[in-house]
Amino acid sequence: MESVRELRSAVLAAVGDELLSGVRREGNCAALAWRLHDAGWRVERIEVVPDDSESIVGLLRHWVGRTDLLVLSGGLGPTHDDRTREALSAYLDSPLRREEALYDRIVGRYDGERRAALEYVRSSQSLVPASAQGLYNPEGSALGIAFERRGTRVLSLPGVPSEFAAMVRQELPELFVPSHRWTSVVLAGVSELCAVERVPEVIADPALHVSVLPSFASVELVVRGEPGRVRDAEGLIRDRFPDDALPAGCAALQEAVLHEARSRGMTLSCAESCTGGLVQGALTSVPGSSDAFLGGVVAYSDEAKRKVLGVDPEVLTRHGAVSGECARAMAEGVLRLYGASLAVSVTGIAGPGGGSEEKPTGTVWFAVASMEEGGVRSSAFLRNLRGDRDGVRERAVACALSALWRAAKDTKPGGR
Repeated sequence: MESVRELRSAVLAAVGDELLSGVRREGNCAALAWRLHDAGWRVERIEVVPDDSESIVGLLRHWVGRTDLLVLSGGLGPTHDDRTREALSAYLDSPLRREEALYDRIVGRYDGERRAALEYVRSSQSLVPASAQGLYNPEGSALGIAFERRGTRVLSLPGVPSEFAAMVRQELPELFVPSHRWTSVVLAGVSELCAVERVPEVIADPALHVSVLPSFASVELVVRGEPGRVRDAEGLIRDRFPDDALPAGCAALQEAVLHEARSRGMTLSCAESCTGGLVQGALTSVPGSSDAFLGGVVAYSDEAKRKVLGVDPEVLTRHGAVSGECARAMAEGVLRLYGASLAVSVTGIAGPGGGSEEKPTGTVWFAVASMEEGGVRSSAFLRNLRGDRDGVRERAVACALSALWRAAKDTKPGGR
């Protein structure tokens, strides 16, 4: 049985001043880390280094010989701030040479102006250190660079996301074969402390590596180790949290909502005010969501609530738009509008203004409505959410999806 300490190790580094300044967000290393993790690797570190040769050489000197794989992203373009190529040459003490044959393959994919542009940058884009290997780029013009030293395999790949992804698949095909060496269980509405305390055997197992990843509406337990032991751990977690564990294969609440709706032959709709369509956006971000999600309404103004969702003006006058009565009327209205089996609604005060002593910022009402034999049935609940405007809206989306998921899974298959 292989323990966590015996897993292969990797270090990932993104090169670019724009990443350190926040102008661009790093995504290549994060995506590769997920692939490595899935294949049973241990990612030791993810680093971001500036576009200067000294920093890149320092990174190489520190990690070569200490990890099995070192992958660099970025710095291989034709402009003055792309320094990775020269840094690799300096580290290897090896002059740059042209990889004409590989670059000819790239140029040969194009004609016209694009071909002329590639020829124009041939003098820089075709260069690799003489003691290293050039790597064909199936998506762009910059060659990748590879070498091995002191037991560390080094891959330097272009930073353009599509090019990086294509070259990872080309150079590390083993990462795309399922390994079953890890599993993830998402627990909805469970605190980090509760998750840890209820599965002490999993947390304390020295043959497993367990990551506990909390968020507002859920906590994710990621378990790595030998496949059989991982399967047993997942089974134990699901046994201890029968009502809170998302279905296998569902990493987010919106996926779980759609999974339950499909398995029960249900359709969904949504009415939103303060979240402005974010709940619908989460649901429709899942491929194939149209087979269960029919549509929704963003009714921001009172007039829209009346005209589109049929909310009784008396409800708005007596209770206000931010109330359980309005939330129920919104959910029932969108349910009837689309002829759905199940609907959720959200109405609240996201801030920073608009609050009062009675209804402060963060006051959000939710309702779930369902179509049953005797007619429409609905219920509402209140949450007082913390955070700035974005935080309140993000938390409201999680609450709405959680309520929709629990309502869907409590419905019998084939029922309305």
